[in-house]
Amino acid sequence: MALQFMRTALAVAGLSVAATGAMAESHGFMPENPECIAPANPGGGWDFTCRQVGKTLQDEGLISKTMQVVNLAGGGGGVAYAEVVNKRADDDDLIVAASSATATRLAQGAFPGNTMDQVRWVASIGADYGVIAVAADSEIDTLPALLDMIKNDPTSISVAGGSAVGGWDHLKVLIAANAYGVEDVRKVKYIAFDGGGEAVTQLLAGSVQAFTGDLSEAKGFVESGDIKVIAVLSPERLDGEFADFPTAREQGVDAIGANWRGFYAPGNMSDAAYEGWVSKIGDLYASDEWKAIMETNGLAPLDLQGADFQQFVADSVAQIQSISREIGIIK
Repeated sequence: MALQFMRTALAVAGLSVAATGAMAESHGFMPENPECIAPANPGGGWDFTCRQVGKTLQDEGLISKTMQVVNLAGGGGGVAYAEVVNKRADDDDLIVAASSATATRLAQGAFPGNTMDQVRWVASIGADYGVIAVAADSEIDTLPALLDMIKNDPTSISVAGGSAVGGWDHLKVLIAANAYGVEDVRKVKYIAFDGGGEAVTQLLAGSVQAFTGDLSEAKGFVESGDIKVIAVLSPERLDGEFADFPTAREQGVDAIGANWRGFYAPGNMSDAAYEGWVSKIGDLYASDEWKAIMETNGLAPLDLQGADFQQFVADSVAQIQSISREIGIIK
């Protein structure tokens, strides 16, 4: 089945907005006791998302009180999702950290009885784009060259990643293969390791021929001269130190894979509160402080709020479901 990846406007905020307390009041909503649930233990992406966004919202005058961060681990985000849906569905003060992993688990039915429509999707705050890389001394120099080898003899290429079979690293290479016309993506040989570092180690040892991961994982190995990135799964070339990395799209492979970070909110949150949170996250994204945080932490632009973000997540879930059915993870 030929799948077409999500068609969403990925826009870089062109103007820097200096948020002030007066601006915050103009949104017409101010949470009385702002709270962010990080669906994991302290440390890691979801915890970072809650804590860094909470601090910056307060620094920019967009919230008047310190945001309480609650770590609610379990079920790969499922415990937090069920808590919000079943017990806090009308809480106007609450937002929850989410990422591509959230969409993947929803798409694959990993949150039993829950669907993406039970919450309201607020906004993204950036993305860590996927990459496909090979060893620095590999004869493979382009993504089409790698995919041609997979097309002609799927057993000749093993691709390593740091997620489980069916996880986000696996799906990224399948997105690329599917976009290139590989008819049966189940034949793509993917080998799962415990993290991107171990996957790259196996690549350098010659046990596998390619690596799929995120840009932040690959960065250090590129700087050390161990690997070369043959494709970034971003809509256009990234800036700065990543500008030399070609996109899949410019090589004729229309594949985008963004490990996005963002937030959802309770499904019965009032419209005024929802629109207020959407505005606040939008103003945060446009601020100079957030731009600096993105650069420091390797986050690439992904500027979507409200209905645009809702559609982005819906398209992502639908695509992941389609690929997951093709490879037999779900029926």
